[in-house]
This record gives sequence, structure tokens and C-alpha cells, in this order.
Amino acid sequence: MTAKEYLSQAYRLDQRINSKLEQIRTLNELAAKTTSTISDMPKSPSMSQSKMADTVVKIADLKNQIAEDMDRLIDIKVQIAHTIKAVDHVELQLLLELRYLCYHTWEQIAIEMNCTVRNVQLLHGKALERIKFI
Repeated sequence: MTAKEYLSQAYRLDQRINSKLEQIRTLNELAAKTTSTISDMPKSPSMSQSKMADTVVKIADLKNQIAEDMDRLIDIKVQIAHTIKAVDHVELQLLLELRYLCYHTWEQIAIEMNCTVRNVQLLHGKALERIKFI
């Protein structure tokens, strides 16, 4: 695993969490639309008794997955923060924190650090060379 891949773990996990949150929003909307149809026709015993109940179970499962992912995200961010603190240059630490813990774009980092985007990218390369991870 490269330094960049190591540092990017948190961002990828955060994206997966956001995707699951979006799935929950969609399922909640679906659950709100689900209505019972009353009919005297016999139903297959294998059919679900309630679409609403199925949706609620799926939402609960996703919420559990999100909680697990969030715990893992916090652990990964703590590890990454320790790795970044081990870099021996304060400016490089700031750049890495802004990029890999705050998920800022190159442009945002350049504004924050009062320099050009190209300079930020050059500093980023130097910072990655100084990363030592276990």
C-alpha cells in the first residue's frame, strides 16, 4: 500500500457511509409511499406479510452497517492523524490534514495555505515521501 492509498482510506470509507445514508433516504421515501392493499384474494404463503416491515428491516440493517463503518472511520482517522503528526514539517502536516482528514480540494488548500495550486501539489509530493506508516 502506498502512502497515498493509506491516507485515502478515510475518504473512501466516508463515501461508502454517505452512499448508505442515501440508500436510507431512498428507503424511507419508499416506505412512506408503501400502502396496504386490502383484498379478499388469498396470498401465497411465501410472500412477505408486509412490504413496510421489509423496508423497516432493511433500514435498520443499513443503520447498523453505518454505525460500524463510522466506528471504523473514526479509528482510521485517528491512525492517519498520528501518521501525519509524525511528518517533521508543520506546513506539510497542515497540507496532509486538509487533504486527507478534511477532504479539501487542491484549490481550497491553496487558498488556506496562501500559495498556488501547483505549489500545493509539489508540497504534497514531498509530504508523501515523508510519510512513514505501519
